Amino acid sequence: MQVYLPIAEMPVDPFVVLAMGGAVGFLSGMFGVGGGFLITPLLIFYGIPPAIAVGTQGAQLVASSVSGLTAHLKRKTVDFEMGRFLVIGGGFGSLAGVILFGYLNARGQIDLYIALAYVIFLGIVGALMFAESARAILRDPTKRPARKRTRRGAWMAALPYAMRFRRSQLYISPIPPIVLGFLVGVLSAFMGVGGGFIMVPAMIYILHMPTNVVIGTSLFQIIFVMAITTILHAVANQTVDIVLALLLLAGGVFGAQAGAKAGVLLKAEHLRALLALIVLAVCTRLVFELALPPEEPYVVETL
Repeated sequence: MQVYLPIAEMPVDPFVVLAMGGAVGFLSGMFGVGGGFLITPLLIFYGIPPAIAVGTQGAQLVASSVSGLTAHLKRKTVDFEMGRFLVIGGGFGSLAGVILFGYLNARGQIDLYIALAYVIFLGIVGALMFAESARAILRDPTKRPARKRTRRGAWMAALPYAMRFRRSQLYISPIPPIVLGFLVGVLSAFMGVGGGFIMVPAMIYILHMPTNVVIGTSLFQIIFVMAITTILHAVANQTVDIVLALLLLAGGVFGAQAGAKAGVLLKAEHLRALLALIVLAVCTRLVFELALPPEEPYVVETL
């Protein structure tokens, strides 16, 4: 059975695409990362043009993130105040990212830049996350410094307009979350990711938010930022395939619920280590794809 994708201009097996959406939805609910760092490479590996993969997966991420967010709302692990500032920055970042995407797409170089961006960011983030989570797992809990977080976050409290984020138990300026949201918004538009694979560690190690609040808040900002990004891609670049999006969405909604339930069974350090391993695995596959020699554009045979 095959389904034709009108924008990608190719047939696909719907069950394979549904399985991709389910797997990514599971990761979205479990880690709060949206799953875009995985679904875009998977679609590219399956043969979907990179520009279409980047533009389309945003709709699936919105649906799976909504599904995953409902579970975190029940546990009251979403910081809406923090999420509001992340969304403000992410909206402007998405606009900048779509403009950059359209420029490179018009020059015919978007496929290469998407692959290189994934290799660089996934490699760096995956390695840092794995190293930090490994240290946290091996560290003696009785020797953890109790006040280290406060000292490290003092510079954010010294910035203008400092306010209290009660759910995250922080007193910082909204400027760092807005800047962080802007950077993640650019990546969301250019790489086709929800930004969670950067947002989650940044919220933990830069903003010093509790891990249980980070996941729900990350899903909250992904919903709005990816909705904005998808609309901008559809209007400006015409790279959103609605049939592909619906297939991914159908699988992602159910997978997110299962992922949210599975996430509570693991410790925060183990969750970060597992996410880091997945990120590094995707990065390795992309490096392998880039290293392979390109196929010949045509073959001459004797008839």
